[in-house]
Amino acid sequence: MLMSFIQSFPPLLYEDSRILILGSMPGVISLEENQYYAHPRNHFWRILYSLLDESLEHDYDARKRFLREKGIGLWDVLHSCVREGSLDTSIRNESVNDLRSILGTHPNIRAVFFNGAKAAETFRKKVGFTFDNIAFIQLPSTSPAYTIPYEEKLEKWKVIKEYLC
Repeated sequence: MLMSFIQSFPPLLYEDSRILILGSMPGVISLEENQYYAHPRNHFWRILYSLLDESLEHDYDARKRFLREKGIGLWDVLHSCVREGSLDTSIRNESVNDLRSILGTHPNIRAVFFNGAKAAETFRKKVGFTFDNIAFIQLPSTSPAYTIPYEEKLEKWKVIKEYLC
C-alpha cells in the first residue's frame, strides 16, 4: 500500500456544545464517504445513540443534527498526516488541529473525550492538558481494529452522559 497524505474534516462543533469528542484521523472509508465514522463496523454512532436512548439514524445529516441537539462536538486531534491504510499505528508526519483556539472560544465545553489512545496521546504531547474547568477522558476506541466487545466499549463510554446534563 502507498502512504498517502490525508487531512481531517472540519469540526462538527456548535456554540452550545458541552462536550467534544476527538478522534485521531478519519479512516479510509470515512475519507471516501466524507463522513465521520463511516465504517459500518465502527461502533461510534451505535454507542452514542444507545447511550442517549435514541434509535440509530443512518442518514449522515440526521446524525449531525443529533450531535447538535445533544450538545456534542466532534473533531480530530490531527489536521493532516501521512498514513498507509486506516490504522493509527501507520500515522507519520502528523500536524495537529488548532485545538487550543477551539477550546478557548467554546466556553460551554466541560469535557473532552478521546476516542482511543492515539488521540489522547497526541493531544497530550502536542497540545497539553492545560485548560481550567475541562475534564479530559480517554475512552476505548470505537474502531473495529480495537477488538474489545461492544458491550465493554459501551460501558466505558457511559461516562459522557454525566457531562451532557
